[in-house]
Amino acid sequence: MPPQVALALLLLLGLRICTTPSLSASSTGSCPIDFSFVSSFYPTTCQGSSTDQQGPPSSACCLTAFNTFGLGIALYLRESHIFELPDNRTLYACYDAYQAVLIKTGLQKFSVLDCQQFSNSSHFIRSPTLCGGIETVEDWQSKVGVTAMDSSCKGDLSNSAVCQVCYVDALLAFSIASNISVNNSDCFYFVALYAAGVINEFGPTNPATAGCLLALEASTSNHNRSHHLATFVAVGAAIVVCSLCVIALSTWLWCRRRQQLYHQRFVSRNRRLLSSTLQPNVGAIWYQFDDIKLATNNFSTNNLIGSGGFSVVYKGIMPDGSQVAVKSLKNCTKEGDAEFSNEVEVINSVRHRNLAALRGCCVASNTSLGHLRLLIYDYMPNGSLEDYLFQKGKPVLEWADRERIAVDMARGLAYLHMGVQPAIIHRDIKANNILLDEHLNAHVADFGLAKVTLEGMTHMTTRVAGTQGYLAPEYALYGQLTEKSDVYSFGVLLLVLVSGRQALDLRGEYPLITDWAWVMVKSGNTLGVVDGRIRDTGPAKVMERFVLIGILCAHLLVAFRPTMAQAFKMLQGVVEVPQIPDRPLPLTHDGLLNFDGNSSVSSMPSIGDPRAYTEDLLR
Repeated sequence: MPPQVALALLLLLGLRICTTPSLSASSTGSCPIDFSFVSSFYPTTCQGSSTDQQGPPSSACCLTAFNTFGLGIALYLRESHIFELPDNRTLYACYDAYQAVLIKTGLQKFSVLDCQQFSNSSHFIRSPTLCGGIETVEDWQSKVGVTAMDSSCKGDLSNSAVCQVCYVDALLAFSIASNISVNNSDCFYFVALYAAGVINEFGPTNPATAGCLLALEASTSNHNRSHHLATFVAVGAAIVVCSLCVIALSTWLWCRRRQQLYHQRFVSRNRRLLSSTLQPNVGAIWYQFDDIKLATNNFSTNNLIGSGGFSVVYKGIMPDGSQVAVKSLKNCTKEGDAEFSNEVEVINSVRHRNLAALRGCCVASNTSLGHLRLLIYDYMPNGSLEDYLFQKGKPVLEWADRERIAVDMARGLAYLHMGVQPAIIHRDIKANNILLDEHLNAHVADFGLAKVTLEGMTHMTTRVAGTQGYLAPEYALYGQLTEKSDVYSFGVLLLVLVSGRQALDLRGEYPLITDWAWVMVKSGNTLGVVDGRIRDTGPAKVMERFVLIGILCAHLLVAFRPTMAQAFKMLQGVVEVPQIPDRPLPLTHDGLLNFDGNSSVSSMPSIGDPRAYTEDLLR
């Protein structure tokens, strides 16, 4: 071990014990160490400690004297295979023996107990708390094992290059030993003792061994010692710099690897989530993220075609020239797993001309974009029905187109309810989830909230989800979900399509379109529900039929609503629209309207304030 490191270690030990009370120097034991070697390692820094010295010895003198005493401990280790002395009495007997030799060398006024380094006996007495409980050579070999130091520190260390190699390997041995000890400085001290007292074949009293490993030089070699000190300072500084660089690089690589594992775990979890849903060569496929990134121009805002509370939609052009809509789900947490897997599973299990077709999926995660769950659909050039009806700059939707869209929507929903087993309840039928292709054909989309019904169950109770204004009362208030809940939402959507009015408009007297349309119908102005811009462009009877079907489907009482299959046939004119059953008073009306004498509210639960009921529906 190089001198400057050993000195730094001893200084560290001195600082640790500076507040420890001094022990009595009296001793009745015997010392097992022969200190006759001290005359060959006269502590030149203590030359001033003569008969005329006043005050305590200098710190440099104390450190050199402490190192020389440590050489005696290394000699004791070599002979007994034990790192420390057995007890306090033995230690103070060795202090007395060491003191006597120092006096013979000319240090008459020097006392080891004047140095703080000697006042703490814990460094030289066996203890299970020192360096992970290493007390003997056998303990060292068992806990630390054979290291490179066992070879490099074995021979003659008089050559500075050989000593440097030994020093580097000693540092490596220290790093191994420090892993088993809370107190690293004790292990550093043990490394020096073991290298000098056990490994080196010339022993610790050899001048080259003492100079290299214990920072001691024979009293006649001051010039060589200074040379060694300068060499070791340079080597030590270089090793410290290199070590810091290695630590910094290792930390950076560790952080990078940890981040990569974080992203990889997300991708793996989502692939496992859909492993049973997406099968090779069946239905939807897995897309490579690089292909989607290229198709959307790295998710450029110029490709953004829609944004909602749960997703963002980009237009993309695939390598084969086909246009796609890339839906990026916003909720990529574990809580969003159910919605993601549900949408993929439901839409991938059905195929119908009026249902949006899922082309595939993509899951990715990186530092720049974060977690990504992507659903790839066929691109619909005319966007959503919501956009076409209410976006400025769009042409007025003609009656013939509205009629076809209504039939398409009904056909798609009827297929979900009757065409597949078990039936699927969409739960979020609204204008924004109806997509229009280049021919204005309608496609029902967004199956993130869809529920698959259980066989034999007439209804299920579930967490309420959907869009205000489109929710059926029994579902919004009590969480009771049936196919008739979709029928209600379809009725609202049909009224929106026919009238060109939003489902929920808080600015008007009747916020809910169902209340407004009901009042219009009951007042005998059924045709007044139709959008005034197209009212004269189609058959009045057909328009009125569509309005009545919307009223019937959106009836407050579940039993009075038709099935989607029945509603589909009514829209086609195959089945006549039955007489509209009376319903409770408009939910947003302040008072009782004077309907005809057949009006009845006895079939609804008693509600004190109609406005309060309306507020419940709008929550």
